[in-house]
Amino acid sequence: MTGTHRPLRVAVLGAGSWGTALAAASARNQPTLLWARDPAMAASLAASHENTRYLAGVPLPDTLAYTSELDAVFGHLDHADTDALIILGVPVVGMAGACRMLADALARRPLARLSVVWTCKGFDADTGRLPHAVAAEVLGGMPGVSTGVLSGPSFAREVAQGLPVALTVASSSADLREQVTHALHGGAIRVYASDDVVGVEVGGAVKNIMAIACGIGDGLGMGANARAALITRGLAEMTRLGVALGAQADTFSGLTGLGDLILTATGDLSRNRRVGLEIGRGASLDAILADMTQVAEGARCAPAVLALGRRHGLQMPITEAVCAVLFDRVPPALAVSRLLARDPRAEGAV
Repeated sequence: MTGTHRPLRVAVLGAGSWGTALAAASARNQPTLLWARDPAMAASLAASHENTRYLAGVPLPDTLAYTSELDAVFGHLDHADTDALIILGVPVVGMAGACRMLADALARRPLARLSVVWTCKGFDADTGRLPHAVAAEVLGGMPGVSTGVLSGPSFAREVAQGLPVALTVASSSADLREQVTHALHGGAIRVYASDDVVGVEVGGAVKNIMAIACGIGDGLGMGANARAALITRGLAEMTRLGVALGAQADTFSGLTGLGDLILTATGDLSRNRRVGLEIGRGASLDAILADMTQVAEGARCAPAVLALGRRHGLQMPITEAVCAVLFDRVPPALAVSRLLARDPRAEGAV
């Protein structure tokens, strides 16, 4: 951080729980506009300063503005001598569409300097690509556009309530890292910087699968010892895959690796842990997902992670067990017994 900053304007695209929470945090520091696809939702947000669908009961700052018009977003950002930051608060399945929407808008109304960060955690279920690859395909050649990822152990409701949280922004652009820090750092929020985009993204994706595994174990009543073992060995799987994909090993001992894994595998607000809990108690995946209003990315991307591991010749036994339970109808207790029956090996062995 240089200690001096150009003026900054922020727009958050996506009025789900996490987009709303980040918009609220940013609005305490910088002029911020929250874009909702649904005009009725944007109107409701503006009238009540509360996201009654995703963050009911949490008041939003009076300084936060709302719109459903993309032109209004670019009008908000397009000011002389002002940096522009867009935060994409969309799930992985929405990344490609959001990037295309931005590219089309930029073609009509280019900005001299624009930073774009995404918050989704997962692999594209169809292609196995990480979000940065999805973004690069659409935005990579656009002049003046820098990209990065914002991640870390964070539940949206707690962030919106102003409770303490630590996040990591990763990008090859030092300017983007500084802008995100300028937008969000302060008060109860700490923002750390990294240049390991792949490591941050792999940690954010694979921890969701491990949270499902821990939830299954808790649903089966396997106890705290089993949960600790799943978290630890899950971290090993996450690290092996990340390093194979070009990540820095140290990233996985930080906020977006171990930190996010612990939170998601143990926290009561974790959607992925909830999926595992219900599976362990005998519910079907289809019934669980039908009852959820938000995405559980671990269930969506687990097959892609398993396929990547196999492609790189890696042992991914917990991921394999989760896929067997979710998609091959293997009873959870049988999947656990298969894990326990694996041959002994040195702890650091691949």
